[in-house]
Amino acid sequence: MPQRVLRFRIRQDGRVEESVEGVIGASCNQLTENIEAALGSLEKKELKSEAYLQQETQSQTLPAEIL
Repeated sequence: MPQRVLRFRIRQDGRVEESVEGVIGASCNQLTENIEAALGSLEKKELKSEAYLQQETQSQTLPAEIL
């Protein structure tokens, strides 16, 4: 599992900029929604290209009987 990083930059005027790294797809919104609610109203939200990617899943089928 890749490392997930949340970065916050607090500007001199009190605005907070949030950046998320290592998260693919819509799980970014789930990860940050509680923090954003606690900080107050959002002025602007920009999604990175990773937000539009689909999570890759791998599956493997094994035979029912082993010879």
